[in-house]
Amino acid sequence: MANDRDPQTNPAAFLGAELRRARMAAGITSQDKLAQMLGYDRSVIAKAETGERPPSEDVMKALVKTLGLDQLTTRLATLARRSTGIPAWFLDWVAIERDAVTLHTWQPALIPGLLQTPEYAREILASWRLDTDGDIEAKLAARTGRQAILDRDDPPDLCALLDEAVLHRCIGCAAVMAGQLEHLTQAARRPNVTIQLVPEQAGAYAGLSGAFWVATAAGGQQSAHLETGVQGMTVVEPALVRKTARLFEMLRSDALPWTRSLELITEAISRWTQLAAPDGARQATPVLTVANASKSARTRT
Repeated sequence: MANDRDPQTNPAAFLGAELRRARMAAGITSQDKLAQMLGYDRSVIAKAETGERPPSEDVMKALVKTLGLDQLTTRLATLARRSTGIPAWFLDWVAIERDAVTLHTWQPALIPGLLQTPEYAREILASWRLDTDGDIEAKLAARTGRQAILDRDDPPDLCALLDEAVLHRCIGCAAVMAGQLEHLTQAARRPNVTIQLVPEQAGAYAGLSGAFWVATAAGGQQSAHLETGVQGMTVVEPALVRKTARLFEMLRSDALPWTRSLELITEAISRWTQLAAPDGARQATPVLTVANASKSARTRT
């Protein structure tokens, strides 16, 4: 499964298909001709286009110059060289995510991947029962690796809107949930992270049908990623991106203030901790109060 070269599942194969398409679009009809132009052996081009061996940094620079490729393709090459566990259809979004200055996400069913604990993420990944244990671990490593963008010196501003039901859906077990929600409160202490809940009382509202992300780059360009039960779809078409961003703002108008949201998360931690305790015994739960959370300086979107 993980060893095939299906462009839909193999990042290197996906990149290879893009390189071949760019070569043909540039009017270079043979791999031999491109190899001669670049000064490399034909096998370098052939293996890059089949996904057998992603191009090195030097080869990629030459391809960018000759074929007129954009920087997104360069970032895809970097990811293809080092990524396992990231499906091909998600590579373009990972590249966009890494360069974003702001990330907005709506999640009606789950904690977003950038804020998941390894235990919570493993339970979700294991639910796709076609994967082997090795596939699951590779995907888990990729997901936790993506979270490093929040630890950079210049992390993106992340605003996560969650349906309140996310706090009560048991993923794994009570202990996993308690740990995940505690991790969520720790993330909420960061000055660049805002977490808000849309309360259960909202009833039926726009957005319940699916999760999505909106990323804004340093130059102001926006992209969106729409999640489905099968695979996600990265969107750059301006009209659809604007529609997605507008939906996010509509949902934020239905959301509780971040202070009340943190209170509800803390209450959920207490419930899950009690459920996880042996014989139903009560355990002390670290409580994030609004007063404590307010001690850190925060700039919120």
